[in-house]
Amino acid sequence: MKIKTLLLIVLILFLAHTGIAQKRAQNPIIHADVPDMSIIRVGDNYYMSSTTMHMSPGVPIMKSKDLVNWEIVNYAYDTLGNQETLQLKNGKNAYGAGSWASSLRYHDGVYYVSTFSKNTGKTHIFKTEDIENGSWKEIAFSPSFHDNTLFFDDDGKTYLIWGGGELNIVELKDDLSGVKAGTERVLIKNATKPIGSDFILPAEGSQLFKVNGKYYLFNIAWPRNGMRTVIIHRADKITGPYKGKIAFQDKGVAQGGLIETPKGDWYAYLFRDNGAVGRIPYLVPVSWEDGWPVLGEEGKLPEALNLPVSKGLIPGIVASDNFSRNSNDKALPLVWQWNHNPIPQYWSLKARKGYLRLITDRVDSSFLTTRNTLTQRTIGPVSTAVTKIDVSGMKVGDYAGLGLLQKNFGFVGAKIKNNTKQIVMLNGTSEKPVEIENIPLEQDELYLKAVADFEDRKDTAKFYYSLDGENWRSIGNKLKMSYTLPHFMGYRFALFTYATEKAGGYVDFDFFKIDDKKLIEDED
Repeated sequence: MKIKTLLLIVLILFLAHTGIAQKRAQNPIIHADVPDMSIIRVGDNYYMSSTTMHMSPGVPIMKSKDLVNWEIVNYAYDTLGNQETLQLKNGKNAYGAGSWASSLRYHDGVYYVSTFSKNTGKTHIFKTEDIENGSWKEIAFSPSFHDNTLFFDDDGKTYLIWGGGELNIVELKDDLSGVKAGTERVLIKNATKPIGSDFILPAEGSQLFKVNGKYYLFNIAWPRNGMRTVIIHRADKITGPYKGKIAFQDKGVAQGGLIETPKGDWYAYLFRDNGAVGRIPYLVPVSWEDGWPVLGEEGKLPEALNLPVSKGLIPGIVASDNFSRNSNDKALPLVWQWNHNPIPQYWSLKARKGYLRLITDRVDSSFLTTRNTLTQRTIGPVSTAVTKIDVSGMKVGDYAGLGLLQKNFGFVGAKIKNNTKQIVMLNGTSEKPVEIENIPLEQDELYLKAVADFEDRKDTAKFYYSLDGENWRSIGNKLKMSYTLPHFMGYRFALFTYATEKAGGYVDFDFFKIDDKKLIEDED
């Protein structure tokens, strides 16, 4: 009897432990492309900005109550500028550019986001009193300060720190409209020094924090034959001198900063290059020793965290859409972003009720040069997107459908050739995209599906079509997805149309459904 009782107690403890483990948050916190995070806490609310570069609107603002479950609540801007690169005009593009790493701050009741752009050649600062619902006022000035961190110090002065390898500091004018003359100086001559002299990436991605009267500057660097590394410099004054050390080296998880919970717990928010899905966020617990933040558990990245379990990315970061709108609804939910600046008169949710209409505005040669391509993030480890299109408004030479957007793209869709409709799969991984398969289409409605598999960095995708939404067949070949530096972004599901002969055709999308599962196996 005693042995049975003991075994029962052990079983209960085991089940209780398992249950607790299942209720803990897991790394990565978000298995989708959310790089260059900057996080603040205001009261019980956490807010995070991130990088979406050539997408519009840009600099997404996300909200969380627990550091784990995030939703997009705003963007810092609708469009960054009107340069030809941002508008995909005259053969120019902003792939891999647009706006990069941002710095999110809260000061005297106002929220600020600073970022910079190669396309505009400027540093951009956006501010609002209502981070969730308000519009942002933009301040822009030259030059473009790379990977800058904005900092409001207790002395009433405002600073920017920026650079790579050699880090610089400058004081801003009181209205933030530019640099105070004579204030620029070198802050740290060789911020990469803690990892040695042989490196792939010098110290960059600056984020500055003040804790208990001391300044902590976070940077990322990459030693050759090593991994992406967190470097922290500490000083008693913002202007230095700074003492630096390696703070974290595990699995290449790096670049980010510090956040404190209302209970006084500390975390470092960092991200990892994770193949074709993009750069994905992690949280690392932080303790303090001798005035230094100590990252990780015995220097390692934990799989589980003492935070609430994730409820999933849907609908916080991505979401399905039936394109039906009430009068009070926003035109597009915040999960959507356009590839480059949109052309408003060539897309509509009103031209046909319950449908998204995309209209060709010019002749294009490629999926990558197409304007008004509407996108959402892919999700790891596996994600599936489904849409239904009506091709009756397409013209000869038009293409339309569902794509996976990156330099090495692929798509499934319809095309009109010689006044006949075809179902096509196109693979864009070679220098010249190849139409792998085409099938006659004898109706106006077509269902399309793309399945992206990022598990264990498999990074492959397959495409499917259906004539009735129930019976699916694969088409074309498997797309080998790869994260390329020219685009510098994880793959995105994309709804598109483009003309190769004559502009003015259109396609109607009935719905877009996304799921974090592999919803189909071959049914050939």
